[in-house]
Amino acid sequence: MPATTTEETFAVSDILRAVSERLETPVVVILIILILAAVVLLGWLIAEWITERRHLKVELPKLLDEMQAGDNPLQDVITQSGLLGRQKEALLELTRHPKFDATMREALAIRLIEQEQARYDRVLRFSELVARLGPMFGLLGTLIPLGPGIIALGQGDTFTLSSSLLTAFDTTIAGLLAAAVATVISTVRRAWYKDYMSTLEALASCVLELLKEEQEVTCDAEIAEQKAQCGGYGGIC
Repeated sequence: MPATTTEETFAVSDILRAVSERLETPVVVILIILILAAVVLLGWLIAEWITERRHLKVELPKLLDEMQAGDNPLQDVITQSGLLGRQKEALLELTRHPKFDATMREALAIRLIEQEQARYDRVLRFSELVARLGPMFGLLGTLIPLGPGIIALGQGDTFTLSSSLLTAFDTTIAGLLAAAVATVISTVRRAWYKDYMSTLEALASCVLELLKEEQEVTCDAEIAEQKAQCGGYGGIC
């Protein structure tokens, strides 16, 4: 019975060793992909800063004052502001439906804001995935070569041992590097997107209030005009 148990133990160990050895190449390939993904994310962040972030020149209190002053049409104030293109489009969408009442406009505003938030979440999800997978596969790439390295140490094969340790160190560095870059990118983007969303929500609330007041003024004017017309006919409408 003990001999059978020992044989089963060796069989299981051989299977696990074979599986781990087969995983070494896929793990290294995935780590290379993660490194490339981190490079792509970094380039994407730089491109986003060049095309969008550095052109964002808006002082929220000043823009709110311009909207409420009413010196220029609301659409012109939004178009000429220093907001991002997507922010302008969302705010202008609220002004393109004059027949909507306050409730319908509010529902539309909520939907537009949710769409923007979902878009930002999708962008962040990519870098967060790289940040999580990097250390995992880096650890796998560290542990897998240690098995053959320990066996080589017992056999006095220093060349195989040094090769295994070198692979373990390289995969650890690759995984941590990809995770570090992705984490920094996620942190920077999360701060940017939080600022974008807070600005959009504040401006959307202001636009809704101004449109509501404009609709009330228009309604009062129509009622006054109808009363004037009725009065011109002797009070009979």
